[in-house]
Amino acid sequence: MRILDRYILKSIVSIFICCIFIFLFLYIVIDILSHLEDILKHHTPLALLVRYYLWNLPIMFVQVSPFACLLSTLYSFGKLNHDNEIIAMRSSGLSIYDIAKTVIVFACVISLFAFWINDRFVPQSISVTQKLKGQIEDGAKKEKSAEAIYSLTLYGLKNRLFFVNKFIPDQNVMENIVILEQDEHQNVLKKIVANRGIYENSLWKFYQCLTYNFDKNGQVIQEPQYYDEEIMAIPETPQDFINQRQRPELMRIAELDEYIWKLSRSGASSIIRNAKLELYQRFTMPLTSFVIVLLGIPFSLILRKRATGLASVGLCIVVGVLYYLLTAVCVALGRSVLPALVAASLSHAVALSYSLRLIRSLP
Repeated sequence: MRILDRYILKSIVSIFICCIFIFLFLYIVIDILSHLEDILKHHTPLALLVRYYLWNLPIMFVQVSPFACLLSTLYSFGKLNHDNEIIAMRSSGLSIYDIAKTVIVFACVISLFAFWINDRFVPQSISVTQKLKGQIEDGAKKEKSAEAIYSLTLYGLKNRLFFVNKFIPDQNVMENIVILEQDEHQNVLKKIVANRGIYENSLWKFYQCLTYNFDKNGQVIQEPQYYDEEIMAIPETPQDFINQRQRPELMRIAELDEYIWKLSRSGASSIIRNAKLELYQRFTMPLTSFVIVLLGIPFSLILRKRATGLASVGLCIVVGVLYYLLTAVCVALGRSVLPALVAASLSHAVALSYSLRLIRSLP
């Protein structure tokens, strides 16, 4: 590594680490102050608070790392510009890409690290912190291990839709069940209504079942069939119903991909679209650090020589807000108009192309 690369990298890394610690500290302080009344009212144990914020660290890192990258880039390059070091580098024959390649590589490393944390730790962190937050707000009540799940919906294999009023996980028991079997065009072919269902020996046994058959026009054909007890070879297991209570944002990439594959056979187009959008965002969101650094490089080089630090903070806020606003608009359009892949990557593509254009326009 060149001496110049080490010099720039040292500045970027030191400021990045300082920004991360400052942002995390401010996040924790603001969150504690916002929940101070509940903490004092319920005498929340210190160990519970420490556990809550430790589980919050992966979430906070993924959220603040792009801003830390942007601010470290703006400040470092702004300071180099302020001290006329950029002019000296350019006079020696170095291009903007030669000067900035160390920062770009650093941003790639942070993006890969954020991708790993976002897939490996963030889903579990969200789930755990939601439970811990409930304990803090409710006075650290004990969790119920055998808590029932209500109003459960599952889009299963073989174009089946399950609507379950109550599911008791530890007993593998469902109550008040409605099963709809559909064709590829989402036409209901069969409807099964059962009072109770029990999973035994890898099979579902339903009680007080009433089965309706429909034609393609939705009209009932034949007489409804009643069974006091019926065994059905349904591939879904109780674990599938337990997993279904998780929202897509609480699943890892592999779990979300499998979930989409199951949904693809149910014909639930709107839910499939949202799930695909969530999946594609898992891949594109960690790129934010890389793209936002490229966007910050040309802005940092046009900073005036006075008030470099304040200008860096101001630019960081403006660029970051505009970037996330564009991302939010694209995601909103992806839920109704744009294809999921386009919606998840459009804001990054626009910011990337604009940043490259700005870099090429630099003298």
